[in-house]
Amino acid sequence: MAPMTKIIRTRLRQAMRSTWLRLTARLVVGVGVLIAVIAHVGTGPLLHGLQSLNGGTIGAALLLTAVATAAAAWRWRVIATRLGVELRWWTAVGMYYQSQFLNTVLPGGIVGDVHRAVARDRSPESIKRTARAVAMERTAGQVVQFALALIVLACFGAEFEGYLLATLAIGLGVIVVALLVTTAASVRGRRALLHEARELRAGLGSVRASVHVAIASVIVIACHLATFTIATAAVGESVPPPQMLTLAFVILLGASIPLNIGGWGPREGIAGWAFALAGFDASAGVAASTLFGVLAITSVVPGAILTVVFAARKRKANDTVPRTAPRSSRSEPPATPRALTAPVPVLTARNQETTS
Repeated sequence: MAPMTKIIRTRLRQAMRSTWLRLTARLVVGVGVLIAVIAHVGTGPLLHGLQSLNGGTIGAALLLTAVATAAAAWRWRVIATRLGVELRWWTAVGMYYQSQFLNTVLPGGIVGDVHRAVARDRSPESIKRTARAVAMERTAGQVVQFALALIVLACFGAEFEGYLLATLAIGLGVIVVALLVTTAASVRGRRALLHEARELRAGLGSVRASVHVAIASVIVIACHLATFTIATAAVGESVPPPQMLTLAFVILLGASIPLNIGGWGPREGIAGWAFALAGFDASAGVAASTLFGVLAITSVVPGAILTVVFAARKRKANDTVPRTAPRSSRSEPPATPRALTAPVPVLTARNQETTS
């Protein structure tokens, strides 16, 4: 029985590490949640969210995304500099825009982050440092968002008669504790946690860097919250500010669940549930979430433009690299060094006197 259990555990670990399995899980869960939402509220809210798109909402989303991207690039640059990676701010902004676009249109949701890690320098040491900076930057943003969400839920959870706060607090607490216990249960997991702690100290070891990263993260989150607020108003739903803030945080947490298709799926389900729990129509939450998803896609269009520009520049640079001229097929005698063909001076007695 013991060997069979060991084999099953080994197969499970291999399956969990499989990229194909993770992508399949994202697809199945994302599509399943969307089907469940449509079965509950119909296609009307989705169409209403799409029809609420206009020039004003697009312009506001583009502006807010530009501010959020600039702040996220600043956060990335602060951590990268601490880890020894030279990164100019404008370069970081362009690469971050491109990363957001790739994360949105390609499956997996992390292709853009991987591209950020390898695009600058292909040397193994540089890729390692840049990848650590990318991972720490994304993690720092998630941690700040999680902490702010708990604070907002604690302050305004009473607006939802306590049910939303209790449900989310228990659910999030169980997930965090389960992850920590599972990781620390093995020697390898404890070593990994210690390694991550050392890396975190290296990237955020100073108070100045930590403050900058926190400020940048707050700016990014505020821009996302404002975008969802605009989407909610555009679909015709009027929500008081405290409830709007709480709803937006809940839905952003739902969008960060790593079982979605470009952000779609759990976000719409949680939006409908949260709006209904707050006393509003669930259809309004689904419509607002739909419009928010469309705005998230349209606002990263500059990343698509930069992807094309960077690809054209790279191709042009490769075309201008001089190639080695091919050798002639005719066999020619090797050139004789000039030093060997020059006449050798004859030293006479007089010359010897002058050179000595």
